[in-house]
Amino acid sequence: MVLKSRLLDFLRRPSKGFFLTLSCLSLGLLSGCANVIPPCGAKISPPSSELKNTKWELTRWNLPPNSNGEVRTRQIPQGDVSNPIQIIFDASGQRLSGSTGCNRFTATLDEDARGFSLKQIASTKMACNPQRMELENDFLYELNDYRSIVRNGDQLLMIGTDREVLSFTQKPNNNK
Repeated sequence: MVLKSRLLDFLRRPSKGFFLTLSCLSLGLLSGCANVIPPCGAKISPPSSELKNTKWELTRWNLPPNSNGEVRTRQIPQGDVSNPIQIIFDASGQRLSGSTGCNRFTATLDEDARGFSLKQIASTKMACNPQRMELENDFLYELNDYRSIVRNGDQLLMIGTDREVLSFTQKPNNNK
């Protein structure tokens, strides 16, 4: 009878140790489930056929969230007079080219079940002002090291492994 009374008392007023144990078990289960998602280095994109003959202009560059979780944006030149950063998918769906705003670049699309990856990225080497060269270097880095690409109508998001997000808007492609 005393044991039954203590058990009922324990269930009515769970101890701190019980909550700590339950919390640890929950955390263990959650971190175990985190291994189900693709590893950070995995690249995911739509099929290249979905992007054939399309042209995109970089319209927004979100930096990774700061320590307070706030997303900041990076200033980027936009519009025809400012040499915008653009990417163009060719008609065959095998190449990507474009402008960094300073130099031209090209890349080969390598496709598998997860979508495409960019390989053999090459660019011209004209000199620009230091701010523009920094922007170009960072853009080429993101192009080489993205984690996923998401298309939503006329928007294309390139999400980097560093959690930077490059937002492109579709433009008319006069090279069709």
